[in-house]
Amino acid sequence: MKKLIGLLSVLSMVLAVLLFSPSRAACGQKKGGHPDVGGGYVPRHGPPPARNPQPVVQNRNFSDRDGHPNAPHVHRNGEWVGHDSGPNDARYHLDHPWEHGHFPGGFGRGHRWRLGGGGPSRFWFGGFFFSVSLVDVAFCDGWLWDSDEIVIYEDPDHIGWYLAYNVRLGVYVHVMYLGTS
Repeated sequence: MKKLIGLLSVLSMVLAVLLFSPSRAACGQKKGGHPDVGGGYVPRHGPPPARNPQPVVQNRNFSDRDGHPNAPHVHRNGEWVGHDSGPNDARYHLDHPWEHGHFPGGFGRGHRWRLGGGGPSRFWFGGFFFSVSLVDVAFCDGWLWDSDEIVIYEDPDHIGWYLAYNVRLGVYVHVMYLGTS
């Protein structure tokens, strides 16, 4: 009887740790917040060039539908929400585009990468290093920098930038390639 009570006590403690530990919040983040965004979906291709560039709006709300993130994101129908400011968007102008060379690792859904660490100012995967645009840092606050899966796309409008798409969340940010380790 003592062994049974001891076993039940241990099991209840393990269950309590699993249910109420701070790491549970990170575990709960594994799925996207809306069936139309994230949750493992990977777009077939990057966004098209902006046809009718939209003016930049301060504090823009990207949540175009109930439950969608307030960040640039991709719908499961392939629509890239928020990539519409066009090539003259001064926020993404670089005096020295491709300063560290071009990313040689491959683009699109056939090239998934698992983040290996870091944060917005410098993160890495597969020996490649990147930095998130200062304009987009707020849009990657839910990223798991040591485990999220991302896909890199070429940016057709902003020379020197790539788009890093988070497969779990369905959001994307502009990133600059910093080279290899």
